[in-house]
Amino acid sequence: MNVFAAAVDRIYANPSMAVAALWISATTSEERTIRVIRRAPDRITEFGAGRFVSDTMMVDVRVTDLPDPRSGDLIVIGTDSFTIQGEPVRDRECLIWSLDLRPT
Repeated sequence: MNVFAAAVDRIYANPSMAVAALWISATTSEERTIRVIRRAPDRITEFGAGRFVSDTMMVDVRVTDLPDPRSGDLIVIGTDSFTIQGEPVRDRECLIWSLDLRPT
């Protein structure tokens, strides 16, 4: 394990940084408990001369927890359910997936 992977493991183990979630596959209904870091950045969309600000929900998940997430899979955080939309993206070190979610 390299130093980056060890740092990521410590961050995801910290209850102030990451929360428990449940991943459910859209194709096989397989379930897996994972830890996620929630992010909710505002997204600015331009349409003609207008600019619209919308809320988003994104999570970061360790690749070791979730090796192959796919669009359409379900992520349950507490009582809130979200569907993965778009293609998951890995970081440069291939340690973390960034998943764009929409409420279900």
